[in-house]
Amino acid sequence: MRVACQLAHRLRRRRWWLALVLIALTLLSAALYAYWFPQRVLTVESGPVQADAIVLLGGAWLERPQRAAELFHQGAAPHIIVTGYGDAALNQQYLQKYGVPAAAIQLETQALNTLQNARLTVALLRARHCHRAILVTSWYHSRRALACFQFFAPEITFYSRPDYSGYPTSAGQNRTRSREVKTEYQKLLGYWCRYGILPF
Repeated sequence: MRVACQLAHRLRRRRWWLALVLIALTLLSAALYAYWFPQRVLTVESGPVQADAIVLLGGAWLERPQRAAELFHQGAAPHIIVTGYGDAALNQQYLQKYGVPAAAIQLETQALNTLQNARLTVALLRARHCHRAILVTSWYHSRRALACFQFFAPEITFYSRPDYSGYPTSAGQNRTRSREVKTEYQKLLGYWCRYGILPF
């Protein structure tokens, strides 16, 4: 009886260690995948859609406003809200340079980060009775941006049409955006732990 108990105890320990090894291998595989294929983890692309407004998030000079203007001229939405402290006015100038009329642009100039981009812009979207909105940001920022907006306004349908400047076209080709990619993973985890905003 004692021998049987010892054998059962050893078997349980082996199963426990096997479970730990499998968990460790799973986490390692996920980390390696995230490193080699950041474009597949961080990018959310909704494809061609139509909405009530385009939301242009600040940062990444030229690329983001150019993408927003492109979508505007394609008829994706009749209105653009530009959000971000310090760069909203500049992005407005770029939009007008790319042919977007001033009457179609609204500024939100107080947001200091993605969380505030979402919270402050959602108020403007609700005031305009928008039911659908397209988010324009960089490809590596699109997942967190989408998660934040959905968190603050689950009743609004948000789409992601990011800019693809510096987008890796093959495994491991992330040198041009390695700093942004690394920081983005940290922020995804931080937003999840601090604010409860799930990235997936």
